[in-house]
Amino acid sequence: MLIVISIVFAIFGIFQVRFEREKLIDDLKRKASQVAESMDLSVKNILLKGDTKGANYIVNKFETRERLQGCVIYDKKGQIIAITKRFTDWKEKEKPYIKDILDSKITRGKIEKFKEYSVYSYILPILDDDGKILGLVEVIYDTSYAFSRLTDLWKRISITLITLVLLIFIITLFVQRQIFILPVERLTKWFQHFQKGEINEKHPIKESGELGKLASEVEQVALSLRIARKTISEKAQTRMQKEELWTELKLRDLVHAKLGENAFFVVSNREPYMHVIDETTGITKCISPAGGVTTAIDPILRACGGMWIAHGSGNADRKFVNSKNKLGVPPEDDRYILKRVWLSKKEEEGYYYGFANEGLWPLSHNTHTRPIFRESDWQMYKKANQKFAEAVLEELPQNKSSFVFVQDYHFTLLAKMIKEKRPDTTIGLFWHIPWPNPEVFSVCPYHKDILEGMLYCDLIGFQVQNQCNNFLDTVNRLLEARIDSEKFSVVQTGKETFVKPFPISINGYINRTGYSDIKKEISNIRKEFELDDKIVAVSVDRIDYTKGIVERIQAIDRFLEKNPQYKKKFVFIQLGAPSRTHIKRYHDLVSEIDEIVEKLNWKYIDEDWKPIIYLKRHFSHEEIAPFYALSDICIVSSLHDGMNLVAKEYVASKRDLSGSLILSSFTGAARELTDAIHINPYSIEEFADAIKLAIEMPAEEKKKRMENMLKTVSENNVYKWAGNIITEITALKK
Repeated sequence: MLIVISIVFAIFGIFQVRFEREKLIDDLKRKASQVAESMDLSVKNILLKGDTKGANYIVNKFETRERLQGCVIYDKKGQIIAITKRFTDWKEKEKPYIKDILDSKITRGKIEKFKEYSVYSYILPILDDDGKILGLVEVIYDTSYAFSRLTDLWKRISITLITLVLLIFIITLFVQRQIFILPVERLTKWFQHFQKGEINEKHPIKESGELGKLASEVEQVALSLRIARKTISEKAQTRMQKEELWTELKLRDLVHAKLGENAFFVVSNREPYMHVIDETTGITKCISPAGGVTTAIDPILRACGGMWIAHGSGNADRKFVNSKNKLGVPPEDDRYILKRVWLSKKEEEGYYYGFANEGLWPLSHNTHTRPIFRESDWQMYKKANQKFAEAVLEELPQNKSSFVFVQDYHFTLLAKMIKEKRPDTTIGLFWHIPWPNPEVFSVCPYHKDILEGMLYCDLIGFQVQNQCNNFLDTVNRLLEARIDSEKFSVVQTGKETFVKPFPISINGYINRTGYSDIKKEISNIRKEFELDDKIVAVSVDRIDYTKGIVERIQAIDRFLEKNPQYKKKFVFIQLGAPSRTHIKRYHDLVSEIDEIVEKLNWKYIDEDWKPIIYLKRHFSHEEIAPFYALSDICIVSSLHDGMNLVAKEYVASKRDLSGSLILSSFTGAARELTDAIHINPYSIEEFADAIKLAIEMPAEEKKKRMENMLKTVSENNVYKWAGNIITEITALKK
């Protein structure tokens, strides 16, 4: 019997090792293909230009990679034109397959013998626009870690087999010695209760001999476990009570622990990096678009890796992707893959500018702008959601669970479209903007389709609890579904969706450039705008009617009327990034702000002083940082905002604890940053008085308030936000 079981187990082990080997090879192929594909465009340009220096620069970047041994670039004749230095001996190896790949133009991935060890070679043909071969790029991976894992697996199988044989042998002895069964049962029962601390009696075995010795050993183990259990419990309690700062490393550890090898995808409309051609110089630049989504999500994928799927909206985006519409980002520091989805002008007009931003955006914000819903826009919205769903489904691995993290109101139908094809996928949706009450949301003619689409998600996150309550009330009023108010979940047609608040944040610091660099930029800005000896207030916004920019300028006007002593002493700088100018309401807003700024400056202009400096263009994070640093006041006066990360960015930039934050009560951030000067942006008198308070507040009080806010932002950073969401959604799947 023992022999039969051993043979069966050994056969099972062989198949398990074989399966694991195939899985590891597939993983190597996937990683190697991603690396090769991310290089496709760069190598293509190098081969077309005959740029040997560029080729050597690319292959030598592999010197610092741990598992990536090397990279080789071949010309169209199969001759090596560049190779990673530490892998120079690869030139001497016979490679008959090179000619076959040049002829067939088909990729090849195989394990190759090299010297005393094996490596994984993946070769990608590089083709020109006419499909003609330009050359090859070969990525070489170290396979030692894979074979090490297989060795460890064999060890575990062997240990398990030995343990199994011993266990069967002991059980056989128990059967032969009936007298041994009952004492062991009593001993086992005693052991279970004693090691948990439920009883204090001695073990029940009175017999001497072998059984008595066993009982004595079990007693020692039970005592050790009892002590260890208590110690671990106390340490766990201490860790729970201790507020540890979340970092990139801590989030990475959590992702690996919770998601393991599962694939991680983020889907959003706005891409984290876009390539645009400068209209003045004609030079192509890579910029980070303005907005809370990119500010919050980019640090997470930098930490954890994965794939971000987004609309390729830059006018030069197509030039920088490979044949699969992918590229590595951030530029010069590939941390994750960006996959761009292309939309036609008609699709973008209907889906993005129409339904999403003329319909859902004003519907969700209490700013008295009338939403517009057109049937043609709704059809484009559905079509765009389907395009993104197909882009996601193309990437989902077949034999591995995946986590798809969807961003915002652009993709209310996406979860349903994915789950219909891949019900095993775990999907979370984070709604960055406010959620209106049921009466307001019922205005949307397509509210049923939107709600049903969203409820295919496993988890829906909002910024604050009040928005969760609004969503649950909306579902309860407009759909036939069961609301569990204790668990904060919705059950519909057998699916349960959990609804939780997750206040979004930033990565805890803003000044990414060096101290000397930012100091120089501050000096340049002060000189350019003549800010020496001036009290400086700053605001940073997309130009949007929800941001309260007009009300802000009116408040500054009233402040100067009430406090003429601050004329020529106070300057307000507005950094405004134009947004959605295709929409009439936004186009009109730009003109309105231009006009009101011009009127106010004309009203107060005195020699070289004017109260408002309005800088209307896109600003990168690096460009914004010195404005935060030099300002005495930051004004966030949104009329309605899900969170508003500008407030948190300003606080994070003030490591010297200087400055004051004026913050609208109608932002999600106001619930966390209680030491800010809160305002009702509609009350111009109150707003103007708040500016004076921010200026005249004693330095010690300013410092204390900023210290409290900085502590809040540092502790509740974006890594903690992401960690909470990942912890929550993995707990739901257990």
